[in-house]
Amino acid sequence: MVMTLQNTLSSTIPFTFKPSSYSSSITKFFTSSIPIPKTSTTSFINVSPTPKHITTTVRATSSSPSFGSRLEETIKKTVSDNPVVVYSKTWCSYSSEVKSLFKKLGADPLVFELDEMGAQGPQLQKVLERLTGQHTVPNVFIGGQHIGGCTDTLKLYRNGELEPLLSKAKAKNT
Repeated sequence: MVMTLQNTLSSTIPFTFKPSSYSSSITKFFTSSIPIPKTSTTSFINVSPTPKHITTTVRATSSSPSFGSRLEETIKKTVSDNPVVVYSKTWCSYSSEVKSLFKKLGADPLVFELDEMGAQGPQLQKVLERLTGQHTVPNVFIGGQHIGGCTDTLKLYRNGELEPLLSKAKAKNT
């Protein structure tokens, strides 16, 4: 699924949103106005879902000191509403390894490719670092809990702890 952020100042930023079996949660998440970081202004996404893609319009407004906290709340809601969430970058081999592992285990994570989100990706990564203490990708959440990165996820898998976490979070496709 491809999403486009269209600024009212007429610039367009495409980014890829990886669909999952949790599409109703995603549609609900993207049908509300959510903040999108922007250099000296605060922006909001207004989303209109269609069968093949979601188109968004970005409306810039004045700076707000609570912008970071709103984005933080959006992230918290996303990770609590979805069994598995991975903040990733398309070029990162560690991110690819984690996504492949989840696929092998029959889990379908909600994946945010930060490098395909334009200027919003680095802002989102900064808020994730503030929330988790982790500045690298992948940044993995299962059942609303921060798991860590690739090494942490693989360690859980090797110790036989990952699959029970996925089952408890109802993340495994059967």
